[in-house]
Amino acid sequence: MAANIPFVREMEFTYEEAQQVSPLIRRLVANNPGPFTYFGTGVYIIGRGDVAIIDPGPDHPGHIEALLRAVEGERVTHIFVTHRHMDHSPAAHPLARATGAKVYASSELPKPSDCDELRLEAGDDHIFMPDLDVKDGERFSGPGWTIEAVSTPGHTSNHMAYALIEENALFPGDHIMGWSTTVIGPPDGDMSAYFASIEKVRDRNYDTLWPTHGPPVREVRPFVDAYLAHRMAREAQIVAQLESGKRLIKDMVTEMYADVDKRLHPAACHSVLAHIIRLVDLGRVGCDGPPCVDNEYWLKRV
Repeated sequence: MAANIPFVREMEFTYEEAQQVSPLIRRLVANNPGPFTYFGTGVYIIGRGDVAIIDPGPDHPGHIEALLRAVEGERVTHIFVTHRHMDHSPAAHPLARATGAKVYASSELPKPSDCDELRLEAGDDHIFMPDLDVKDGERFSGPGWTIEAVSTPGHTSNHMAYALIEENALFPGDHIMGWSTTVIGPPDGDMSAYFASIEKVRDRNYDTLWPTHGPPVREVRPFVDAYLAHRMAREAQIVAQLESGKRLIKDMVTEMYADVDKRLHPAACHSVLAHIIRLVDLGRVGCDGPPCVDNEYWLKRV
């Protein structure tokens, strides 16, 4: 399924050392590799002198110390967070206390689950709240740089990407990743919203995407088109599974993701559920009660 996406997986870096990756961007990779974080959380430092930081990452003492070393002699004016997952947001407030910066993110609360007991490795940062709420289209600036907030719900309901205007680049957080597809985990994750957000990013014609995990995407439009095509193909595959008589998501995942690390199968269940919720909303699939991972589903004949 994912073979048609031109994934970008090679990346040279040293853990916890800031590397200049473009004229205005430095990247520091936290030492928290895993099946959902790839090499680890890539923290971005924007500008020189008065700087902004995007997705500061986990609250690990060594990691925060490395960030402070990277900006020694500079002033951190903004700390931007794409969403409140444990590999993105926990270091925000410790870093803010150490630098005097303010934390910027969407203050919209995630939607709690009342039926799905699966947990993703990343997990929610339940105590995170920004100092300042960010809305779609808001702009923030420093010497030589301008950041625009770009609302991209789908991976989470409050996911916010950030564009660097001067380089026509986007920091998409987990919305688009070069090394893997993105997990959409209901109820906070929404596949219909994700489709709309993907099209929004594609149509803005950015030159580069700098995901929080993994290397940059340079050929943006064909990559995003392939991402969309993959999702549509996955949806067709789910319909085929239902047509074959499968009624449980776990049975579909065993077959559909047979070549994927089994540690990722719980996340795959989330993504299949997200597609099925979209199909239920479209009137193509039926189920008993509200859609959950353990429910039975069937194809409606129209």
